[in-house]
Amino acid sequence: MGTTRRALLIALPFAAASALARPADAASASKINREADAALRKLYDTEAKARELSRSARAILIFPKIIKAGLVVGGQSGDGVLRVGGKTSGYYNISAASYGLQAGVQTFSYALFFMTESALDYLNKSDGWQIGTGPSVVLVDKGIARGLTSTTVTQDVYSFAFGQRGLMAGLGLEGSKITRIRPGR
Repeated sequence: MGTTRRALLIALPFAAASALARPADAASASKINREADAALRKLYDTEAKARELSRSARAILIFPKIIKAGLVVGGQSGDGVLRVGGKTSGYYNISAASYGLQAGVQTFSYALFFMTESALDYLNKSDGWQIGTGPSVVLVDKGIARGLTSTTVTQDVYSFAFGQRGLMAGLGLEGSKITRIRPGR
């Protein structure tokens, strides 16, 4: 393999990660809202526990489409909307860069259910919230969902990953940064 080809193979993932990990302001507010509505309906249709959590959540942050890509070095990014009492309260971007054994491209959705006022305050007052610091986040999978009831909800934030398409192993929130954005109309 030639030096130019090797350099290209090394540089390509870095370029993809930096492009994906930047705040995206191309999506309009109305598009983010439409996609979030559809994503939330899909989540509620497939996961009854999410609908149950929504009844007591202080707010829900919905990222309808996150794109994750990588080849050793990777990145993910997507825009979302924060709903408080069913009304739009703000717009956010989630992004992350990663390094490790990974290859592929995938799209998926995330919904984060803020169960406490302090967790919501942390999101609103922080200058970008890096998951893994601040409020505790529990990724709800089928095992956790089975035992989840209104009396067992004890964490600050519960998250659901859903609607995965494409081929890539691993869906982690750890290390992701959530930043407030101001999309166009």
